[in-house]
Amino acid sequence: MENERRWYDQDPLLHEAMELLSLSTEEEKGQAADFIMKLKEQVAAEVIERVYESVSKYFMKGNRWYDKDPVMIKAIELLRVAPSHIQIAAAKKLLNALSRGEMAELAKEMKEEEINS
Repeated sequence: MENERRWYDQDPLLHEAMELLSLSTEEEKGQAADFIMKLKEQVAAEVIERVYESVSKYFMKGNRWYDKDPVMIKAIELLRVAPSHIQIAAAKKLLNALSRGEMAELAKEMKEEEINS
């Protein structure tokens, strides 16, 4: 089965978040990518380097739903290589925001956190 090959299929929460994200509007995908990119602050530099290698390898060449958007590739690859506890926390926030149509609110919350930091 094809679904068993994807890295996020190993966890039901991640799987659900990624499936919902793939069905989201372009605006919601952009907001989700911004949210996921905030994980950079919690992931080591060598991991970030692998993310950028993946972007150059797959951009406009891969078959995944996010391979045609360089920002989304970076975001999803960053999520993929993040420690599992970070993946789960991000997936929970994404699921809540996407299922309730509240990605704009999550984006606003992130900006406020940035300003207050």
